[in-house]
Amino acid sequence: MISGSLQIRNTANKGRGLFADAFIKADTVIEVSPVVVMSAEERQHLEETDLRNYIFEWGNDSNQCALALGYISIYNHSYNSNCEYFMDFDENIMFIKTVKDVEPGTELTLNYNGDFNDGAEIWFDAED
Repeated sequence: MISGSLQIRNTANKGRGLFADAFIKADTVIEVSPVVVMSAEERQHLEETDLRNYIFEWGNDSNQCALALGYISIYNHSYNSNCEYFMDFDENIMFIKTVKDVEPGTELTLNYNGDFNDGAEIWFDAED
């Protein structure tokens, strides 16, 4: 399920991003997507490719990884995000929920730390 209120657009400095086409209330689930789960060994190989920026740690011990289908890999990062992601390891799905009201034309963002208000530096900021 992907909300009909979403649109992929180019951003000024982050490549593609996901934007709201209509007003979306806080606490609205806007996407539920299946994931492709890969083993710890496969994850090691993926870490050597460009896909390393699109996979999520997966499983209770976080040694697996998952590639989310749908739009999930297109949400850009923000330390002050307006959405949050949730993982269901039993059903192999992820879902996105707004944490704030979102106005039309606003980019929908996730905090890649997993918690929308976690200010810890993420991997690509640490590499700069």
